[in-house]
Amino acid sequence: MRTIPFFLAIPVLFALTAPCPAQSRVTAEKKGDKIEIRINGSLLTNYILSEHEKYPFFYPVNGPSKASVTSMRNANYPHHSSLFFGCDRVNGGNYWQEGLLRGQIVPLRADIMETGGEKVVIENENIWKRPGAMAPIKDLRTIKISAPSEDLYQIDFDITMEMLVDVTVQKTNHSLFSGRMDPDLAVTNGGTMVNAEGETGEKNTFGKRSAWMDYHGKRMGGIEGMAILQHPTNAWFPAPWFTRDYGFFSPTPMYWPENDKTTDLKKGDTIKLRYRVLVHTGDHKEAKIAELFEKYKSE
Repeated sequence: MRTIPFFLAIPVLFALTAPCPAQSRVTAEKKGDKIEIRINGSLLTNYILSEHEKYPFFYPVNGPSKASVTSMRNANYPHHSSLFFGCDRVNGGNYWQEGLLRGQIVPLRADIMETGGEKVVIENENIWKRPGAMAPIKDLRTIKISAPSEDLYQIDFDITMEMLVDVTVQKTNHSLFSGRMDPDLAVTNGGTMVNAEGETGEKNTFGKRSAWMDYHGKRMGGIEGMAILQHPTNAWFPAPWFTRDYGFFSPTPMYWPENDKTTDLKKGDTIKLRYRVLVHTGDHKEAKIAELFEKYKSE
């Protein structure tokens, strides 16, 4: 039997026992009217489900720097609540802008399905309602939150909208999935908004169909940002984007309806929408947003 010299065995033993990078631990805990999500003990975001709010939303959305990449409203746009989903002009109701009597997306339940491992899974059911009118829509959201690396956080949204009655959505720029960036990262303050085709800024991205959009800017001596990806299975994919240099971006099909007037849906119709939000260090190239979209396409 051949004996391996001791000095040769040491590197082999080291290679077999060298530690692997630790997987991030992601946790979720209900606290009052919100679900608090943490990565390795540090706050990533809160999913806010208050009956006093217009709709459920995420705030803050902390980047790797531990500062939020999103903004929680301001005097000019109090209806921009960080990272959210809603719609205006639905059967005469408003499920987007302030004023609960005009319409509200109300949580029926929000259950933590998985926590404490490499991801958190939340299941959230909501009813769209307003006084004096039949509820037009019910939606079911499955939200998965993970941290693929210390420089990248991921929030996946799978949303199924069910039409409870015949629904007509008038042409509106206030529709569906949206993000409002922190002013520090806005184009107006030196940030960059760029789509999958490499077009930048409001002038070049407004109304353009694109699979994804990234918004990033300088912060604390580095660069940090957030991307929104649309899954190819989505209705209207790729939806055109409503963009603003002051920090707003949203894939918004209802502003460009096929007949340029309304979006009409029948009772019992369902719409399935999937979005991936990537909160990242670096610009869109350093964060490899294009490559990550290609991976997302196959999921």
